[in-house]
Amino acid sequence: MAMGPTVLFVLSLGITVLLLGVVVATGLKARLRVHIPTVAAVVISLGFTIYFAEQLGRFYDLEAAGPITPIHLALAKVTVGAYLLPIVTGILTLRNRAHKRLHLSAAMIVLTFTALTAVTGCLMVYWAPRISE
Repeated sequence: MAMGPTVLFVLSLGITVLLLGVVVATGLKARLRVHIPTVAAVVISLGFTIYFAEQLGRFYDLEAAGPITPIHLALAKVTVGAYLLPIVTGILTLRNRAHKRLHLSAAMIVLTFTALTAVTGCLMVYWAPRISE
């Protein structure tokens, strides 16, 4: 039995959120041996989440959801780009611990954008009528 894009989206979003929790916990404790590979896993998981989110567009009239659609799409693009901030500041912090506070700030900004993107995306799908097959 194949899973549909809705199930795969929810599953990949859940995995991404769980991995983000591990990234935060290991980052705050400076457990780099777990933190760094988990950051890579988050990026991969986020890629799957985005892919399955785009597949949902075949089943919902997202334009009919109203102004939340362009807001979500713009926010999603900014968020994906913003993931570079903690990656770059993380590399800087590995080289010089003086950047630790900057890295934490960048990570918190990205987490905030990620939460806003998830909320607006869920609202967009909730408000969009399902396309009849």
